[in-house]
Amino acid sequence: MAQLDTRAKLEILADAAKYDASCASSGTVKRSSRDGKGIGSTDAGMGICHAYAPDGRCISLLKILLTNSCIFDCHYCINRKSSNVRRARFTAEEVVRLTLSFYRRNYIEGLFLSSGIIGSSNYTMEQIVEVARSLREDHDFRGYIHLKTIPDADPELIHQAGMFADRISINVELPTASGLKRLAPEKTQESIEGAMAGMSDAIIDTADAKKHYKSAPRFAPAGQSTQMIVGADAATDRDIVSRAANLYGSFNLKRVYYSAFSPIPDASAVLPLQRPPLMREHRLYQSDWLMRFYEYQPGEVAAAADDNGMMRLDIDPKLAWALKFRGCFPVDVNKAPREMLLRVPGLGTRAVDKILAARRGRTLSLADIGRLTSSISKVRPFLVASDWRPIALSDKADLPLPKPAAKQMELFA
Repeated sequence: MAQLDTRAKLEILADAAKYDASCASSGTVKRSSRDGKGIGSTDAGMGICHAYAPDGRCISLLKILLTNSCIFDCHYCINRKSSNVRRARFTAEEVVRLTLSFYRRNYIEGLFLSSGIIGSSNYTMEQIVEVARSLREDHDFRGYIHLKTIPDADPELIHQAGMFADRISINVELPTASGLKRLAPEKTQESIEGAMAGMSDAIIDTADAKKHYKSAPRFAPAGQSTQMIVGADAATDRDIVSRAANLYGSFNLKRVYYSAFSPIPDASAVLPLQRPPLMREHRLYQSDWLMRFYEYQPGEVAAAADDNGMMRLDIDPKLAWALKFRGCFPVDVNKAPREMLLRVPGLGTRAVDKILAARRGRTLSLADIGRLTSSISKVRPFLVASDWRPIALSDKADLPLPKPAAKQMELFA
């Protein structure tokens, strides 16, 4: 490998890290250096990495790979062993210096560190842990740290990573075991889920210990997350939703991220030639939101898919579910339980909470609902108010269905 200066390495390894979407995070413990000791801070509840805080500030972190060299040959990865890309590698000391330097310049509020696998899984994990250890112990860094771990590494190394990091993530890569075996033959679903299970147990154990002993160490206080690649294999949206639900239930994940497959240079012949529509990724995030915040069961979300198991791209999954199960509507806003109000297209969680609070003291009219929501036209076909009752749902113009996209006609056809 040719000798590169730090700037050249940063250019290569920051660009190589852009394919990992699971760097946003929140929910860590609050730390500061206002006492004049240490460096950096975190604010509980703040999103990190090109996210917006509640006060409107855009905050970010240094997102890099330790190296883009790798002994694995995953077909979908631009950094795979057989890929013809420019390689670079940081030392642990260089990453520490970069993080501190960028923080002092007010460029970042933390670090997201991932890596290709060099030498062995254990050796790579040791280097990642050393970065976090040095930042915390040698420099008393109190900013945010998110580490991407190596599933095949020794469990003790992954445990050490959790002692220094705010969040840990292990990518499941692909939604199905068959897809993983076909496109990433060196990785197995068993090893990935085994590492996630160990991390989940450690997070639960240390959280319980913290309740009884104030001196108990914190362990990955922002939890763990994962990422799935969408569109690289034949998995349907129904498969992906089911897999995500299983991950949430089995490993108590904070987030599952979805990353639309992007064609890469010198791609393997087993990969699709075109990337999936970005709207598909967006619809999966919306489906994920329904399970996490709108009390939909995984089977209900999966039922919103079409006969081929795919979410409709022209309308969101919540509206698709409502149109598919029209017998559940209209919903009476003055009597319906919270669970059914959350299923009304156009009503968000805040609007539902406002409706529940307001109807305790009065009977709500359509005008009242209009003041509590952002768009009365979206919700009107699906609800009953004191002065409003829609006709039975049908494919009529009053439903909030998308209009066909306008097409430019040719002057000389």
